[in-house]
Amino acid sequence: MTSGEVNAGANAESPSPESSSTESTPSKSPPTESPSAESPSAESPPSEGASEESPSAATTERTELDRLRAEVATLQGRLDTRERRQSRWISVRRVIAAILVALAGFGVVCSTIGVWGARTTLRTDRWVETVGPLPRDPAVAAAVSQYLTDEIFTSLNVEQRLAQALPPKAAFLSGAVTGPVHDYVRTTIQKFMQTEQFQQQWEAANRFAHSRILAILENKSQTVSVEGSTVTLNLLPIVNNLLVMLEGRLPTLFGKKLDLPALSSGEIPPNLKQRIESTLGVTLPANFAQIKLYNRHKLSQVQEAVLLFKRGVVLLVAGTILALGLAIWISPGRRRTILQFGVWLAIATLVLSNVLRALRDHLLALVPDGVYRQGASAAIHHALTDLRVWGDWLLWIGIVLAVLAYLVGPGRLPVWLRKQVVNGAKWTATTTERVATSSELRQWVAAHTDVLRIAGVVVAAVLALLVSSWTGLLVIVVLLALYELAVWLPARQSSA
Repeated sequence: MTSGEVNAGANAESPSPESSSTESTPSKSPPTESPSAESPSAESPPSEGASEESPSAATTERTELDRLRAEVATLQGRLDTRERRQSRWISVRRVIAAILVALAGFGVVCSTIGVWGARTTLRTDRWVETVGPLPRDPAVAAAVSQYLTDEIFTSLNVEQRLAQALPPKAAFLSGAVTGPVHDYVRTTIQKFMQTEQFQQQWEAANRFAHSRILAILENKSQTVSVEGSTVTLNLLPIVNNLLVMLEGRLPTLFGKKLDLPALSSGEIPPNLKQRIESTLGVTLPANFAQIKLYNRHKLSQVQEAVLLFKRGVVLLVAGTILALGLAIWISPGRRRTILQFGVWLAIATLVLSNVLRALRDHLLALVPDGVYRQGASAAIHHALTDLRVWGDWLLWIGIVLAVLAYLVGPGRLPVWLRKQVVNGAKWTATTTERVATSSELRQWVAAHTDVLRIAGVVVAAVLALLVSSWTGLLVIVVLLALYELAVWLPARQSSA
């Protein structure tokens, strides 16, 4: 067989792809499948192992994803819980700090009042300093002289003595004469109260009386009597000195020369009452010149009250310091706490000042109207002078603290104000430098140095007359010194 025949036979047995794909006749048998004609991946079904592994891997991935999501949610919940707890704790700290700082504000004012009260009433030297200047006040002098004159005229029965001193036919004039004599004695006592002699006696009597009152309260009294149902303070030395003064001014008032000692130490000589009775020829009441201090059955209560007052002042001061320290320590915003303290300090000062003013008015309402109430009002006003000064300081300290704490804050207005202050300081520094380097200004100041110095002293003197406090005077002195220095330096440089 030739090659051509072989090729023809091969071509007849193997049809071309084109003819096999385009021709499909019923007469032809279906082509046999060849394993090499198609890829196994496209036609062969998946194996049994692969069909088991694919769902298991997908389930594992979904389980891991769900676990991670749950863990993230748990962590997020824990974070949210922690943030809420921190937020609640911060709110609690703010509330506690606000309460403590309010208590501290009122505690500072109450402590000031307590310290002032203990310092004034429980220290003899301070008490004498407080009440010593009272006789120089016209209203107090008028009230005291009126009271002493009434006591003397009542105890000595001056009208009857005048009737006995007048001729029988003129005895009816005793009533008319008693009024002018009463006024004269009152005026004489009032003038005598302005003398240095009475001032010394007044201070000595107050020192003696106050030391004995403290001795009563501390259960160490030696001269103040505790008899019957009352505790009394004997003021016979003051009455004795007034009688000696009146005998010198009105020798005929008593009808004879009084043989009474001049007392200056406040001590009570033995049998002083009997000596006054024999000298005046009268029988004095049992309670003459004695002031009832306490009922005896209440003395122990008063002593305990004084002791509690001392301890209370100490505890109040310590509690105030502790409350303020805790408020600043626990506060999440210390600047705001300081601002609140300043505000509460000012509020407490105003509130308690009004309370004390109402208490003063209530006490004055118990005093008879007229000269006695005016004298009592003047005495209370003078006694509370130091407390008012302390109150003014507390008020201004509270205001300054609140303003400073606000100005250093992050608000828009404080930031703007600080910016303006910085700009103003820069402008002032620049202007001052220009002025300081100006030769014309230095020459002008050097030519008018004396005039400028005298003008500064005159202005400072006028301001000093308008200021009544030592703090104001100190500020004026410091400003005057700075002004004189500013005038002297350019003149010295110019001369150099």
